[in-house]
Amino acid sequence: MLTLLDQLDKGTLWRSPGGIHPPEVKFLSNATPIDQLPLASTYLVPVPQVGENCTLAVKVGDSVLKGTPLTQGTSIWHLPVHAPTSGTIVAIEPRASNHASALPVNTCVIAADGKDTWCELVQNQLDDLSHQQIVDKVRSAGIAGMGGAAFPTHIKLNPVSEIDLVIINGVECEPYISADDRLMREYSQDILAGIGIIHRLLTPKRIVIAIEDNKPEAAKAMQAAVSQCGLPVGSIRVTVIPTKYPSGGEKQLIQIITGREVPSGAIPAKLGIVVHNVGTAFAIHQAVTQGKPLIERVVTVTGKNVSKPGNYWLPIGTPVDHVLTATKFTPEPDQKVIIGGPMMGHALANIQVPILKGTNCILVPSSQEIGSSPEEKACIRCGECATACPALLLPQQLFWHAKAEEYDKAASYNLKDCIECGCCSYVCPSDIPLVEYYRIAKSALKQAADEKQQAERAKQRFDARLARLEEEKLAREAKAKEASERRQASMTGTDKNAVAEAMARIAAKKAAAQAVTGESITEESSVTTTDTTEVPKGKAAVAAAIARAKAKKAAQANADGTDTNGAETDNAVTMDANDSISATDTIAQQAPLSQKDKVAAAIARAKAKKAAQQTDTAPLEPAETADNTSELSAADDKKAKVAAAVARAKAKKAAQQAETAASDIEVSNTEISVSDVNDAEAIKKAKVAAAVARAKAKKAAQQAETNAENGLNQTTTPAVDSAANVHADVNADAETAVNAAATDIEVSNADVSVNDAEAIKKAKVAAAVARAKAKKIAAASAESKTDAEIESVDEIQTEANVASPSIAATLDTATTEAEAVLPSVGSTAEPIETAPLSSDELKKARIAATIAKAKAKKAALAQEANASSDSSVD
Repeated sequence: MLTLLDQLDKGTLWRSPGGIHPPEVKFLSNATPIDQLPLASTYLVPVPQVGENCTLAVKVGDSVLKGTPLTQGTSIWHLPVHAPTSGTIVAIEPRASNHASALPVNTCVIAADGKDTWCELVQNQLDDLSHQQIVDKVRSAGIAGMGGAAFPTHIKLNPVSEIDLVIINGVECEPYISADDRLMREYSQDILAGIGIIHRLLTPKRIVIAIEDNKPEAAKAMQAAVSQCGLPVGSIRVTVIPTKYPSGGEKQLIQIITGREVPSGAIPAKLGIVVHNVGTAFAIHQAVTQGKPLIERVVTVTGKNVSKPGNYWLPIGTPVDHVLTATKFTPEPDQKVIIGGPMMGHALANIQVPILKGTNCILVPSSQEIGSSPEEKACIRCGECATACPALLLPQQLFWHAKAEEYDKAASYNLKDCIECGCCSYVCPSDIPLVEYYRIAKSALKQAADEKQQAERAKQRFDARLARLEEEKLAREAKAKEASERRQASMTGTDKNAVAEAMARIAAKKAAAQAVTGESITEESSVTTTDTTEVPKGKAAVAAAIARAKAKKAAQANADGTDTNGAETDNAVTMDANDSISATDTIAQQAPLSQKDKVAAAIARAKAKKAAQQTDTAPLEPAETADNTSELSAADDKKAKVAAAVARAKAKKAAQQAETAASDIEVSNTEISVSDVNDAEAIKKAKVAAAVARAKAKKAAQQAETNAENGLNQTTTPAVDSAANVHADVNADAETAVNAAATDIEVSNADVSVNDAEAIKKAKVAAAVARAKAKKIAAASAESKTDAEIESVDEIQTEANVASPSIAATLDTATTEAEAVLPSVGSTAEPIETAPLSSDELKKARIAATIAKAKAKKAALAQEANASSDSSVD
């Protein structure tokens, strides 16, 4: 069985699938030698042309010589571009591109000076250069594939695997193009010199120069050059293949020469095969041996609307309109200017575009050569496109998915393997521009892939940043840990004892605060902070303030509840209040101590205290007079004055109790705000409620004192009524203040615990129970005091003691002073023998002295106090 190399030596060929035979019109341009055109006044050099991520090496205003590099880059895919002639950089701006879309690209605009002066060129002997130096020279010259694909040549010259076969493509299958034909005829020796450089770099086993049988002159010229070259005998041969479009395609040519098919998505190098164009081989020879960069190429200018068709050396960047003007172009209405051949080329929307490295033809056909674009009709599913496809694809399915913009489904039918040869569009009876649909789909897929790649790169950068930050954090923690260990190691025994003592003091203070407030460690930690690991400074200060406030409140409650006389009424009130508080605490203890439960308990405790205060401050109503028409006796007058004094004392107590309620409100609101320090709205409402409560308490106290003082200036019966009114006002004001405070607490706490309806309901029930008991006790006290007449001053004094311990102390002090004053009053006149005072009269005298002492303390009522004292002695 013959090997592949044996079959190549025998000239064996294989048949490629698909393909068409369009009419050939090469005769328009291949009859004349390659010519030169006059220099243009302006050259347009797009940057970059091949690859990306380049930087400009020139700026506006710079003077450049022919062959001067305009760009530089580090990417392996980047190819530099060079100045096509000498001149000045007049602009670097976006200009229309040599593409069907005419999208603007960054372009260097060079104003030619007409001298066409070369920059300094370095010529080299091939034997003096290493392989890497040759590849670097090819790359720095900016050489790309001249067959139309413009793939970087230096990448093909430095493959990663062993190369067995090199194919030099001289097929040129497009019907109008003849640039390679003329180049092989005129520059066959230079082409063979470039092939020799390729052979040195790749060292393949065979080199095949493939030429279609419609170029016999080119085949003969290349055969003659092969026979004269210095390559090993038998290592290179010229193979003529049948004319068929698109046999010039890379994969199709490999299949014709070797019979092997390049897998989908793979490159020929994986099969050990490399394909180069004859124009590329010519450019390699000029770059390596003469030092010339790729600044010009052979371009076929053809079509019946050109008076001078032919092949021309055109500098890269020459405007198309200049070329057409120089070849005497005569346009028709709706004239098309096509870059490339009629099969794979594209029509230009703007002829003010430059010649590129991959431009091999400018076609300006007449209306007889190419008609107007016919109207697209519906697909009849004839299957002709599938038969003509050289890549063995399914053009119908690709068309349907591309038209429906289902690009992912089109990609699943191997859309990327389409070479855009145009065979399907050429044979379609419905005149559907199938290739245009495929190009649009390819562009959309490429854009999506680019966006995905950019997103992936962004994700990698983000992950790298997170990893870097985590490493820095660990490094800081390790450094802090090392510093802590060093400090601990350097600490003496005295320092360690001091630290231990400080921690013990902190624990002792915490235990003492818990003992005063009567709360557990768990409850305190739940109120002060929700973080059990670390208590911030601000929250610790708040917790300490709460503990101090609760301790003060407990001390005041113990002082107010102490009664030396042990009155039954106080005991009953205290028992009811304790029952209410116990009931509230029981409700609060049914569930774990949460903020909502504590709010409800605070409301219940405040209202229970209010009930006790209302009972303590029950008005002392005067006894009814036996005879309405007769005047009150001196004893009744004294009783009324005593009642007024008691009313003032109770007013002061009511003010103190209101302030205590306001303090409770502040404590409760402080507890609420501690649980949610960040809730600015709850804190604001709590402060407003406390301020309102304090204002109402102060107003109630002032009003009670005013009413009590007015009652002292009235006569006996009005004084008694005034005292009763004062008591009623004091009770009403105190009750209003406490109710307002409790309501404010409920409103503020409702904002905090609005999501817990059960806790609110329990709090309201406890408050209602407290109010009911308070009303019941107040009613019983009022009824007992209305029905019974105050018979003695001892009972009055007892009630005063019950109402306020401070008033009782004042009465005892006043009594002592009055007893001391009575003898002095009796000695001011002549000695009078009087009967001994009875027990009732002695008590009345003591009460009068007490009243005098109380009035003496007020500067505004000093005279009335002296007069009252005199009348009492008389």
